[in-house]
Amino acid sequence: QLQIVESGGALVQPGGSLRLSCTLSGSPLDYYAIGWFRQAPGKEREGVSCISRSGGSADYADSVKGRFTSSRDNAKNAAYLQMNSLKPEDTAVYHCAVLSAHRFYCSLTESAFDAWGQGTQVTVSS
Repeated sequence: QLQIVESGGALVQPGGSLRLSCTLSGSPLDYYAIGWFRQAPGKEREGVSCISRSGGSADYADSVKGRFTSSRDNAKNAAYLQMNSLKPEDTAVYHCAVLSAHRFYCSLTESAFDAWGQGTQVTVSS
């Protein structure tokens, strides 16, 4: 019954910004930590960020630290990935994933996650 839907992907110029959304239905968002992963052609899937169930802790890949920010609004059953200072190497399909976990736990390991959205395409190009 759980459904995960990402949105917000687009074509943007280098240096631009996007905000991706992850909306859950079928279960309350606060059951889960929320991870963001990305996969570009020819590359393995990369863990981008994770925000804990409470929003009290978060992890980021070194490649995006300082540029991307995860947030969540449990009342709206939505999580967000704000992406600033985008680079061409950020081009990928971005997936939202959910993880049943302790209140402050996060992981950037995809095998830890329970369910995935279909992805949204982010293209950064001049």
